[in-house]
Amino acid sequence: MREAVLRSHRQAGLARLYGASALACLFACAVPLAPALAQDVTDMATNVPSGSQMLLAADTLVYNNDDQTVTAVGAVQIDYGGNKLVAQRVVYNRNTKRMVASGAVEIINSDGTKINSEHIDITDDFADGFVNALRVETPEKAYFAAESAERMGGVLTTFHNGVYTACEPCEDKPDKAPTWRVKARKIIWNGEKKTVRFENANFEFFGFPLAYLPAFEIADPTVKRKSGFLIPGINYKTDLGFGVKVPYYFALSPTYDLTVTGTGYTKQGFLGEAEWRQRFNNGEYALKIAGIRQESPEEFINSSGVNVDSGPASDPNKFRGMMGTKGQFAINPRWDFGWDVLLQSDKNFSRTYSIDGFSDVTHQSTIYLTGLDGRNYFDVRAMRFEVQENTLSSNPSARAAQQPWVLPSLDYAYIPDMSVAGGQLSFNVNARVISRDRLDQAFETAYNDSTPVERVRGIEGQSSRLTAEAEWKRTFTTDGGLQLTPLLALRGDAGYVNATSNSLAAINEMATNLGVEDNMRTSLARYMATAGLEMRWPVLFSMPSSSHIVEPMAQVFVRPNEQYVGGLAVPNEDAQSFVFDASTLFERDKFSGYDRVEGGTRANVGFRYSGAYDNGWSTNAIFGQSYQLAGQNSFTAPDLVNVGAYSGLDKPTSDYVGLIGFNSPGGFSGSLSGRFDEQSFDVRRAEVKAAYSGLPVSLSAKYAFIQAQPLYGFTTDRHEVTLGASTHLAENWRVFGTGTYDLKQSVLVKDGVGFAYNDSCFTYLMTFSESRDTVTKEVSQNVGFNLSFRTLGDFGTSQSSIDTIQ
Repeated sequence: MREAVLRSHRQAGLARLYGASALACLFACAVPLAPALAQDVTDMATNVPSGSQMLLAADTLVYNNDDQTVTAVGAVQIDYGGNKLVAQRVVYNRNTKRMVASGAVEIINSDGTKINSEHIDITDDFADGFVNALRVETPEKAYFAAESAERMGGVLTTFHNGVYTACEPCEDKPDKAPTWRVKARKIIWNGEKKTVRFENANFEFFGFPLAYLPAFEIADPTVKRKSGFLIPGINYKTDLGFGVKVPYYFALSPTYDLTVTGTGYTKQGFLGEAEWRQRFNNGEYALKIAGIRQESPEEFINSSGVNVDSGPASDPNKFRGMMGTKGQFAINPRWDFGWDVLLQSDKNFSRTYSIDGFSDVTHQSTIYLTGLDGRNYFDVRAMRFEVQENTLSSNPSARAAQQPWVLPSLDYAYIPDMSVAGGQLSFNVNARVISRDRLDQAFETAYNDSTPVERVRGIEGQSSRLTAEAEWKRTFTTDGGLQLTPLLALRGDAGYVNATSNSLAAINEMATNLGVEDNMRTSLARYMATAGLEMRWPVLFSMPSSSHIVEPMAQVFVRPNEQYVGGLAVPNEDAQSFVFDASTLFERDKFSGYDRVEGGTRANVGFRYSGAYDNGWSTNAIFGQSYQLAGQNSFTAPDLVNVGAYSGLDKPTSDYVGLIGFNSPGGFSGSLSGRFDEQSFDVRRAEVKAAYSGLPVSLSAKYAFIQAQPLYGFTTDRHEVTLGASTHLAENWRVFGTGTYDLKQSVLVKDGVGFAYNDSCFTYLMTFSESRDTVTKEVSQNVGFNLSFRTLGDFGTSQSSIDTIQ
C-alpha cells in the first residue's frame, strides 16, 4: 500500500485545497413567522460565488491515495463561500464524494444559521446527508434539535424525534425545559414548498404536555409570507354569543396579499371578512369588506323594545356589512396623499363586530393631501365623522345623525427663511366648509332653575369660513437681561352661512333664554389687528447643590373688540373646547379654534420657575393672572355653545391659574395645577397627579375637580379619582389594575385588573374590566386575553378588549 503523509502545524498558516468539493448549506432552518405585509421572499439556498476557493486549516492533513481519502485532524476549520465548518476530524472520500465531520462539529452558514452535532455525513455538494444528535440555532434565535436528520435532493430535510422552540436556553440551567416547545416524531422541512410540517407532535408548556397534534404545518422559518391558516381567535359578546375566528392568508405576490376570515357566532351566525393589501414603491393601500346575515337580530332589542343596533326585529335574516379602505402614498419627499374611508350598512356594525381598524367609537373618514418642507406646512382634507352608537338615528340625542361633512378643511403655514426687519414673520391660512343634515343641539338646566338652556353645537345647513393671518415678532435683550418682544398681527375672516329654518328657530329660542340678540348672518367679513409687547426677565440663582431660574413675565395685547360679539351671529364649530389654565395663560388668543377670536386689550402677568438639583431632582412652576384692560371681554359674550361661560376669564380680573411639579431620579413625580377664584381663592378647577415608576411596583394617582358649568353643558360639579398600580411578582410575572371613582355620583365609573407573563418567547395577558353608567348605574363587563408564542403566532380576543385596562 502506497501512502503519503503530510503533516503541518497551524502556525504555518492556511493550506489551500484547490478543486475541492463545494461546501454548501447543510440545513436552513429559521423561524416560522405569521405572514406580514408584502415583502420579498429571500431564496433559501446558500449561494456560493463561482470561483470560490476552499480554505482549510488543521493540525494534520493525511492523503491516502489507495483509499482516495483526505483527512484533516485536530482543530479543523474550513471556510468556503462564507460558510464555515469547525470540527475535530474531517474525512473526504473522492470516490463516494462524501465528507464526514466528527467531534464537536459546528457549521455556520452564510445566513448566520448555526448547526451543531457530533457527527455529520454529507455528499460533496451537500444535497444529501445524514446528521446524528443535531442542534440548530437560526439567526432569529429559533432552535431545532433532533436525534438524527437526513437531507435528500437538496430540498427535503427530515428531523427524527425533533424538538422546536423559540425560547433561548437558560444559561444557568441549560437542561431546563423552555417555556414552550414542540416535540414531534418527524419534522419535515420542504425547501421548495417553503413549509415545515410536524407529525405526531406534542405541544409542551413549562415542561408539561398541553396538547397532542397529529399533524400541522407552518410557513418555512425563513419565509416572511406564506399562504396558509393563521392562528385562530375567540371572542364573546352578550348579543353575539361565543365566536371562533379562523383566518386564511393568501400570499399572492411579493407586493400584494389577501386575508379571508370566517367567524362563527353562536347567536348571530357566520361573519365573513376579506382584506386585500398591496404595496408599491411609494406607498400602500388596503381594502376590507365584511358582512353577516344575522340569525337573531332580536338580541339587540333594548329595554324599550326597540332593536336599536340592527334594525327591525321582524327581519330574521337582517344583513349588515361594511367596506373600508386605507392608503398612504408619497408623491415626492415633501408631499403625501392618503385616505381612510368607512362605508357601512348602519352606524354601529363595525364596532358591534369589532372589525379591526374600524371599530373605534368615533371614526373619522378622511381623504387628505399633506406637504411639509422645513417650517412650512400645507394640509387639505375632506372629513366625515361617524359616531358608532347603539342609539336610534331618530332619537334627538343620537350623535351619529348630527355629525357633519367637512368639504374641505385647509391649513397652511409659511415662515420665510430670511428675517424681516430683524424679526420673524409667519403666515397662517385656515379654511373650512361644513355641511350638516341634522341640527346638533343640547339642553342643560342651570342652578335652581327648571328652565332648560339650549346650546346649538352645530347648525343644520352649510357654513364656510376663510381665515388668513400674519404675525411678526422680534426679541430684544437689554444689558440687564430683560427680554422685550414686540409683536404685530393682522387677521381677516370671510364666511358664508346657509342655516335651515330648524336652525334659525333653535338659535332664536337660545337667544331668548339668554336675553341676547339673535343676529345670525348669512355672510360675514371681519378683521382683528393686534399690537403686543412681551416682557421676560429670567434670573438665575446658583447655589452649592442646585440652580434655579425665576422668570417674571408680562404681556400686553392691544386690539379692537371682537366683531359680531355679544350676540348669536356666527356658528362656532372649531372653538368649542376651552380650558383656561396655566398652559394657556400666556397665549395671545386663548380660543382653541378660528371661529372665535379674542378681542379687546388684555394683559397677562405671572412668572415661570424651574430648578435643577445635583441629586437629580427637578422642579417647575407657573403662576399668574389675566386682566381685561379695555374693550369688550370676548369671554363674557355668549355664542352658540357658551364657550366662555364659567371659564375664569369672563370677568375683568381673571381667576388665578398655577401649576407646580417635580421629578426625582428615583422614579417619583407629581404635579398640582388649578384655577382659583380671584377674590375668595376658592378652587374652581384642580388636578393632582402623583406617580412612582420602578421595580417591583409602579403606582399612579390622579384627582380631578371641575366646578359646574351649566351653560357650557356640565350641570353639576365633577370630582373624580383615578388610581393605577402594577407590581412584578417575579422576574416575568406582573399584576396590574386601575379604577376611576366619581365622588359626586358615588359611582365606580370603571375598574379593571390584569395579569401578565412575559419572557423572550411567550406572552400571556388576561384582563377583566367593568364600566358603569353614572345615571342608570348599568354595568357592562369585558374580558380580554392574549397568548403570544414567538414565531408561532397569537391567540385570543380582539385588541380593543385588552386596551380597556392596559
